Amino acid sequence: MKILHLDTNHPLLINQLQALGFENDEDYTSSKAAIEAKIHKYDGVIIRSRFTIDKTFLDAATNLKFIGRVGAGLENIDGDYAQQKGVHLIAAPEGNRNAVGEHALGMLLSLFNKLNKADQEVRSGQWLREANRGIELDGKTVGIIGYGNMGKAFSKKLRGFDVDVLCYDIQDAVGDDNAKQVSLKEFQENVDVVSLHTPQTPLTLGMINAEFINAFKKPFWLINTARGKSVVTKDLVAALQSGKILGAGLDVLEYEKASFEDLFASEIPEAFQYLINADNVLLTPHVAGWTVESKEKLAQTIVDKIGSHFKL
Repeated sequence: MKILHLDTNHPLLINQLQALGFENDEDYTSSKAAIEAKIHKYDGVIIRSRFTIDKTFLDAATNLKFIGRVGAGLENIDGDYAQQKGVHLIAAPEGNRNAVGEHALGMLLSLFNKLNKADQEVRSGQWLREANRGIELDGKTVGIIGYGNMGKAFSKKLRGFDVDVLCYDIQDAVGDDNAKQVSLKEFQENVDVVSLHTPQTPLTLGMINAEFINAFKKPFWLINTARGKSVVTKDLVAALQSGKILGAGLDVLEYEKASFEDLFASEIPEAFQYLINADNVLLTPHVAGWTVESKEKLAQTIVDKIGSHFKL
């Protein structure tokens, strides 16, 4: 079986697939049209986020048996059409869930203790202790929306704190010892923190909007390490201005391109300009799952899944 690799990944990915008997070709620079012209030669494709795998691509891939996505989400692949054509989809949420859980916790603690703001002030010669008095996580209720691999990893990180953890998910019976599954109503009545861990689907696009935010009984803190388009930025800004949202840690943004590049190529939206200047907002460039360890674990997960599904 021949595999075409469209993005660079940890070397173990190609090395181990080679050892399993797969033939591996690499093309990290050709245009999508050029890839489509030769994709019929391949049984498998491995990609991160270089471009969208749509119907045109899949129609050209006449011998394709699987697509391996070195990451958690599959929203850049027309999954329904791929499955209609018998193409097996392989993702690797197990590979970076720990990294995401740690990043979400780090963002939350930084916001609570104003670490980013205080660091910048000290560097500029300001020593403002009272202005940087923090709050403690202990005693709070943390709410997790989406209780799959990422949500469970975050709840595991919270076990060392004296917090109540609630989760809300469209699937039944996903709660565990680390988080109690509740209705959306109960969730919105009790939480102090909302951490988003959902995939990008039609249901989650624009999910965190003004109506959703205003349904919460208490002001809350928002952490988003999932997908940027799940949060309506202008509604988030309005909630930050009104105090309905106390602060936000955003690893992902509504304005991201599918390839996660060239975010600032066009004019910066007004809502994003507010986020840039807000002391109670922490921003990172879609790196929650992007650690030295996760790079290796993501690759290993893909190898293991391909090896178990396609035994040569």
